[in-house]
Amino acid sequence: MAEWFEEWFNTEEYLNVYRHRNEEDAKNLFNLIRKNIVLENGSKVLDLACGAGRHSILFAKNGFDVTAVDISDNLLNVARKTAEEFKLNINFIKNDLRKLDLTDKFHLIINLFTSFGYFESDDENDEVIKIASQHLVDNGYFVMDFFNIIYLKNNLIPISYDKIEDGIIKQERVIEGDRIVKKITSTKKFNEKYYYESVRTYTKDELVSLMIKNHLKIQNIFGNYHGHEFEEASSPRIIIIARK
Repeated sequence: MAEWFEEWFNTEEYLNVYRHRNEEDAKNLFNLIRKNIVLENGSKVLDLACGAGRHSILFAKNGFDVTAVDISDNLLNVARKTAEEFKLNINFIKNDLRKLDLTDKFHLIINLFTSFGYFESDDENDEVIKIASQHLVDNGYFVMDFFNIIYLKNNLIPISYDKIEDGIIKQERVIEGDRIVKKITSTKKFNEKYYYESVRTYTKDELVSLMIKNHLKIQNIFGNYHGHEFEEASSPRIIIIARK
């Protein structure tokens, strides 16, 4: 049986739900990363769970040697098309992050916009950090961008509606134990389709512990894409820059 993300990420509705992932956010995060790490032009960058390729495209445009991995054919096709439009040479790979075993080592590995915590067991999620660390060169950087569960609990929007072409998407959100669960209902011309997301929640301290456990030293922790200092109650994001 397919896991929830294998079905959901391969739908047209997924791109409609997350169309708010705009280029400005991606550029701000790219600039924040570049400001706080030292990378030579042409350095190898690995984008774990690259999605539609926003961040991979930016790194490639700026002269880096980019490899981008995702499990979704749908999202990889979108990313490849965009890369072709910009005449960029990006190595796109379909793979499960739990099973990734590449021959290359990388100077920077990124895992951005809450592309972590999708798996059912903690061991499976932890394996992603372990594999990332194993694919880094000595002194290489690992950057993770994740939602701040403390902020989310205080600002959760239980139900929202978005108009799309020929229909409406309804999103229902609830925190169940250590997971944030979202039910998505897509209604087009009286035809309804149902999807869901289930993502493990992590505090800042839990993420830091995972990285230290996997031989990564914390360099910076930011609370948003503009580089503001992380504040547990008020920061929407947990952006960690670590080094092997």
